[in-house]
Formats: sequence, C-alpha cells, structure tokens
Amino acid sequence: MQLGRVIGTVVATRKVVGLDGVKLLVVQPLTKRGEPKGEVVVAADGVAMAGEGELVYYVSSREAALAMPETFVPVDDAIVGLVDQVDLDEGDLDGSDVDGDADA
Repeated sequence: MQLGRVIGTVVATRKVVGLDGVKLLVVQPLTKRGEPKGEVVVAADGVAMAGEGELVYYVSSREAALAMPETFVPVDDAIVGLVDQVDLDEGDLDGSDVDGDADA
C-alpha cells in the first residue's frame, strides 16, 4: 500500500463494464513524511468516499483490480482507504526509509 493525496478528478465519457459509477481520481504519491514522490497516478475510488484533498492509501497492479466492487476490472491503481492520521516513530525520521510504502 502507498500513501497519496487526491489532487483532482478524471471525467470519462465512456468506461468499461464494471467501472460504471466508479470515480477516477488523480493521486499524488507521497513519502511517509507527506512529501510528493514520483509521478501522479489515476486511481479508481474503491472506497466510494474519497475526494479532492483527501489523504488516502492505494494499491497497484492485481491488488487494485481485486479492491473494486466488481473484481478484475482493468485498473492499475485503486484507493482502498482514507487516512485519518499518520504517526511516525523517531526511527522513522532518520531518513532511512522514506519510500512511502506502508508495512501494514
């Protein structure tokens, strides 16, 4: 799972069967410190609650397809949760592991 912030939406005039009613959101990947990391991604809203400005965690690849109401739809990334709070231990602040991947 990766941490990200929703920064926009995608409007699709046509979607494949199985994605009808699913929002597509633009997500900026973040490090665990909340700093931007890499290119933005378009993620399907698997929780049906995410919106612009929300801190979210998302999955990629096969896990993204499994996170959707209808499994195995063609998505590369899917939002699977909203983040209320991020707590870091002192060891997390030494800069040794700032890739943004969650260990949960």
